[in-house]
Amino acid sequence: MLENLKKQVVKVAQQADVSGLCKHKSGNFSIKDKDTNYVVVTPSGVAREDLTYHDICVVDLEANVVEIETDVRPTSELLMHLEAYKARPDINAIVHTHSHFATAFAVLAKPIPPIVYEVLCYGGHVPVASYGRPGTMALAKSVVEPLQSSDAVLLEAHGVLTVGEDIESALLKANYVEDTAEIYYRSLLLNGGKEPNILPLEELQNWQYPDQINLNK
Repeated sequence: MLENLKKQVVKVAQQADVSGLCKHKSGNFSIKDKDTNYVVVTPSGVAREDLTYHDICVVDLEANVVEIETDVRPTSELLMHLEAYKARPDINAIVHTHSHFATAFAVLAKPIPPIVYEVLCYGGHVPVASYGRPGTMALAKSVVEPLQSSDAVLLEAHGVLTVGEDIESALLKANYVEDTAEIYYRSLLLNGGKEPNILPLEELQNWQYPDQINLNK
């Protein structure tokens, strides 16, 4: 069932591992099928190098297991994925990572402001979802409000959640969050802790492809 989506989840999970967004068995990934509203999601406790599409679980939006082929369970943070899908019907994929620079700001409960143009990818800023113990409904509910203003959220003392129309865009946003977090960290360090200049939302929204570039062939 939904083998193509399962294979996409495995590919992105392994890419995230290779790029350092999450290591060992941390992080989780999912895709919502547009036709059935079923969610394919990574299992709990399986190392990415051992992960196959047969290990990917299928659940519905009420956390009922629809299909599991191997001796695994859905990620313990499944509820967070499901609450995000319910809060944002426009999204079809979720990436949850523990990337180091972004997670450092999550530990401090410090939002990441818009300081470079790449932040446009996820909406401009990265708000912080209030603390909830991993796997609990408290954590799941904590992401609902921040996701109304951004496609990227810091989970206090935990990690990062990004959402997208598809799994590739959600992964790209996770990469941009980590890149921006590192730039922000280094800017604070170089500036003696003083905040760098913040790009106004209006300035970001005014970006457009240059008219002077002639695309006629």
